[in-house]
Amino acid sequence: MQETLREWISELENDGGVFMFFIMGISQKEKKLKFSELKICKCCGKYGRMEVFVTYTYLMLFFVPIIKWNKRYIVRMGCCGSTANLAPEIGKKIEQGQLESLDEDKLNFEHYENHAKYCSECGYTTMEDFQFCPKCGKSFK
Repeated sequence: MQETLREWISELENDGGVFMFFIMGISQKEKKLKFSELKICKCCGKYGRMEVFVTYTYLMLFFVPIIKWNKRYIVRMGCCGSTANLAPEIGKKIEQGQLESLDEDKLNFEHYENHAKYCSECGYTTMEDFQFCPKCGKSFK
């Protein structure tokens, strides 16, 4: 196998051919914006911090981001993890530092349980929605 590969590369070099390779990938990123506001949460009733994040998908070539798409702005409550989508124009204003407060009544929060699961067998703790411990395999109850 190695001899055939060497022969093939040698033929390319002799024929004036070019041998190239690319490192590419697609990934997602979540970035916290400089926005924080203390509010009483509509979902859990606790006093919590409202934070804004921007998420997007990007294509990278040789570990350098080239193209970004699917950009969304999200508000997340720190107390219970409830999230709400923001309109792009409001998100851009927050990103540029032009908006200092959000009207909580105009946001549609989606509440989900944000509790950690603890394995009684090995002590592993996770925030994921697993039915079994990924470390030892015991069932979470």
